Amino acid sequence: MNLVLIGYRGTGKTAVAETLAGDLNLRHVGMDAELVSRFGRGVPEFVEENGWDAFRDEESKLARELGLEDNLLIDCGGGIIVRDANIEALRENGRVVWLKASVETIANRIQGDDQRPSLTGTKSFIDEIQEVLEVRIPLYEKASDFAVDTDGRTLEEVTREIRDWWLGGDKG
Repeated sequence: MNLVLIGYRGTGKTAVAETLAGDLNLRHVGMDAELVSRFGRGVPEFVEENGWDAFRDEESKLARELGLEDNLLIDCGGGIIVRDANIEALRENGRVVWLKASVETIANRIQGDDQRPSLTGTKSFIDEIQEVLEVRIPLYEKASDFAVDTDGRTLEEVTREIRDWWLGGDKG
């Protein structure tokens, strides 16, 4: 069984995965990091050269591959939920946890990060986060088995809540 972390960029997926993987004896796979390795360049460069559809195609391919593996802690890119097939593939052998955060928290966490390309291309930083979250929140909600709010909480508090849920046997 895999543990899959979803949520908007900056909600803490990678930090939680890195901390929790060892505790749960799961191998951590960061989907964005894996894609960067496969591309041989950053996501912004790949998207600029090939477009978002090509990125999403590669992301979908990786989701299918990971869904066939076992004992992984997968931290997904924020847009994994834009294609239902991605979540279906990851749920084949996994349970999904949604990490949530407010627009303000997300903005504070990701400002200055140049490895995350603009999703709208025209909006202000805060407006982009708000606009994208309006579309994605129902998708995250639909995809998740469990949700954890990361606002104002330490990494230890968030990982403890997920660990307790995971080990509590409530995995479907």
